[in-house]
Amino acid sequence: MPAEPTLTAPASTPVRRITVEAADGITLSGLLAEPPADAAAARPRATVVALHGGGMSAGYFDCPGSPELSLLALAARRGHTVLALDRPGYGDSARELPEGLGLTGQAAVLRGALTAFARQHAVDAGYFLAAHSYGGKLALATAAAHEDAHGYRLLGADISGLGHRWAVRPPEPGDGVRTHHLHWGPLRSYAPETFRHVARLTSPMPAREAAELPTWQDTFDALAPRVRIPLRLTFAEHERWWRHDEASLADMAARLGSRRVLLDRQPGAGHNISLGHAAGAYHLRLLSFLEDCLSGAAR
Repeated sequence: MPAEPTLTAPASTPVRRITVEAADGITLSGLLAEPPADAAAARPRATVVALHGGGMSAGYFDCPGSPELSLLALAARRGHTVLALDRPGYGDSARELPEGLGLTGQAAVLRGALTAFARQHAVDAGYFLAAHSYGGKLALATAAAHEDAHGYRLLGADISGLGHRWAVRPPEPGDGVRTHHLHWGPLRSYAPETFRHVARLTSPMPAREAAELPTWQDTFDALAPRVRIPLRLTFAEHERWWRHDEASLADMAARLGSRRVLLDRQPGAGHNISLGHAAGAYHLRLLSFLEDCLSGAAR
């Protein structure tokens, strides 16, 4: 049997810490990667805003220990700026928001952060949201409330690990041990070094965020008709939090107001796709969808 192809670690792309002043004096921390200084274009083609899931951090998208799987590095090499934010209640903002914020509050803070970032950085064609799990909820809430008056353009969103109907009982405080296999799926989906670095990526889910988990189905049904940007929704082969049978996915897509909703599956992946062996393939598909959105925006 021929050996499976392997990815070669690319030349390093600098990823640096950043803070962004958002709404109501809240400061969001995160990671920033920009196109190499010797890139042909002096400005980025677009700006990818990466939003992590519950109990994670912006480092989720940088895949520590496996630089060849980093979304920040890959997208920057392809000419995009990547802003991976610690969502409200995580990172630096945990000091100001020790209990976090609910979804509506997080969306308001994110809109302020995107407006502020666009004042100081070239975002060019606009923002493209790359989101995982709870970050996908924030992406949908942000898109549902978006107006051009916010001072930036939303090109589209690529969301993984988020459905609209639970496949299990929504998690409750103290459920970490019970739900560990739901977050990760088969451990063979990840390199061993991933788990040596994972403590740097994780933190407790803020109380206000956790309190809203059981109401997501109703929240989605209210938000969905107002989401009109192009969407790509990806479900891992071993996704266990959400129903992702064909009927469930068709129902989810039908509820969304977007005229373009792509449904995809990622073979060989658990819920945390961007930390596993399949991350490289998934990120390439994500960036391919961004190209489609850029082409649509140009037309």
